Formats: sequence, C-alpha cells, structure tokens
Amino acid sequence: MVETHGFMGAVNNVLEWISRLALLNILWIFFTFLGLIVLGFYPATVAMFSVVRKWAMGDFEASVTKVFWNSYKKEFKKSNLLGGVISSVGLVVFIDFLFLRQASPEVQSFLFVPFLLILILFICTLFYVFPMYVHYEMSIRDVLKNSFVVMVMRPLSTLMILVCGIGFMILLSFAPPLLIICSGNVFALMMMKPAMNAFEHVNRKYEKAMAKELEKQNLLS
Repeated sequence: MVETHGFMGAVNNVLEWISRLALLNILWIFFTFLGLIVLGFYPATVAMFSVVRKWAMGDFEASVTKVFWNSYKKEFKKSNLLGGVISSVGLVVFIDFLFLRQASPEVQSFLFVPFLLILILFICTLFYVFPMYVHYEMSIRDVLKNSFVVMVMRPLSTLMILVCGIGFMILLSFAPPLLIICSGNVFALMMMKPAMNAFEHVNRKYEKAMAKELEKQNLLS
C-alpha cells in the first residue's frame, strides 16, 4: 500500500474518518431498528461507545463493524437492563413535568426550581453512563452511582459536554438530513474523551486520598 503525504494525505485522512463516522452512525441506526427500537437502542448505543472508546485510547485500526457487532451481542441483555432503569427514571421525570404543567401557578413557582435541578442532574449523569459502562466492568448499580459521582466531582467537564451537545443539536437543526451520518456518533465522540479524562482525575484523587489515609493509620499505629 502506497502512503500518501502532504495535502492529498490530509484529504485522504479526512475522507477516511468521515467514512468511519458515517459507518458507525449507520450501524447505530440500523441495529437500533433491528431491535425494534425498544430493545435495540441501548445495545446499539453501548456498541457505538465501545467503538469510540477504541478511538479515544488510540486504537484507530480496529474494525468498526467487528467491534460494534461483538459489543452488541455481548451487552444486549445487560445494556437493556441498564436502559430499563434509565427509561424508568426518565418516565418519572416526564410524569413530574406533566404534573407541573397542569399545576396551579403557586405550585409551579414552588416546584419549578427543584424539578429543574433534578432534570439537569439526570441529564448530566447520562453523559457519563455509557462511557462508564464501556470503560469499566461494573454492575449497573455501580455504573449509575459512579456516573453521578463523577458528574458532581467534574463540573467543568460536565459543562463542556453540555455546551458542546447543545451547540451540535442547534447545528443539526439547520440540516436534519445530516442525522443519518452524524448524530449519535458525534455525541459519543464529544462525551467519551472528556469522560475518560474525568474518570482518570477522580481515580487519581481517590488514590491520593487512600494514600493519605494509609499514611495516617501508619502514624497512629
């Protein structure tokens, strides 16, 4: 294979990445519908994040299709259990929203801020759920708990993901056909690397705290 350098090499790299991203997004959409949406969305999303995790760790040669399919099969049941929990919490939040809309102005003014806070915490926790799920071997309970902890401990990373996500949705609103080739894949890219950096920061902080605790115990003993 002849390597291409210079301008043509740069163009070739750009086209290659566009094709990879497009393939990943098409796989995500196809396998979501393959599972009749309800059973397909969460396994397909986990599979998509598995591919993006490979890229975030510098493995650019991994087969997109192979990694996606293997993850989809392996995580089908567990990811749907995770999805059941997320969907249940989301349904409760949505019911609360409907109640708030129909409530009296006095009740709305009293409950609006707590509801908005819960909604923001729920959405921001989701930023870390799928990266956490594919990056660590954890139970569903630990994935959700630790995602919330990282979200609280890394507010700047959370804010960055939130702002980028809102900005990208605004851009897509001007060109809806682009949803076919860049939607879930780009969101996964925006979440995965900041999330992994946040995980590493929290781990280092935890390790330092444990080291200090051990040192303190040694001094007392």
